[in-house]
Amino acid sequence: AASLAPLGHHTHWGGPKQARPTAPIDVGAVVRDEIEWLRARGLAPRWFCGGGWYLDEAVAETLAAFDYVDCTATTFRQSYLDDAAPRLQLPEPRRLRLPSGALLLELPATHSLGMLGRDLLHLPDVVHVHFHDWELVDRRRSLALRALLRALRLQRAPLSIEALTDLAANAAEMTWQGATIGA
Repeated sequence: AASLAPLGHHTHWGGPKQARPTAPIDVGAVVRDEIEWLRARGLAPRWFCGGGWYLDEAVAETLAAFDYVDCTATTFRQSYLDDAAPRLQLPEPRRLRLPSGALLLELPATHSLGMLGRDLLHLPDVVHVHFHDWELVDRRRSLALRALLRALRLQRAPLSIEALTDLAANAAEMTWQGATIGA
């Protein structure tokens, strides 16, 4: 897979059908163990996205320690999440200075599939669309995704995740302020 496209890492702490942790667990250790498992098999993902948009200090520190780029943040608040739910909302890419002193580059998603459809005529300069694997097997959503990405391509030049990472490498730095940061 890594020879075909950039390799990412996505974690569901609660299992295949529950993305966010459902019980007290060491989320940083889960991510660390997964990274070590992948690397022991010759796989070296560089990008991470936490299931259910879950990101807290332990996960952020683990990602920084392994030189990952995080894509868990969004530019918008997910309405289904409680106000205190560990997540990260940023207006654009940022380099997060963590309590350990490490830096973590954060590339927030700007649009879901539905948001892209609604905002197609009023898009920011850089659009980072997120979608899920299940949307590719749902015929209606898959067709919508293809159509919307074609329409997006008419307005914006496609940018690989590597190019977005390079573009954001000198993003403004901000200090980690806790599990939830508002825009």
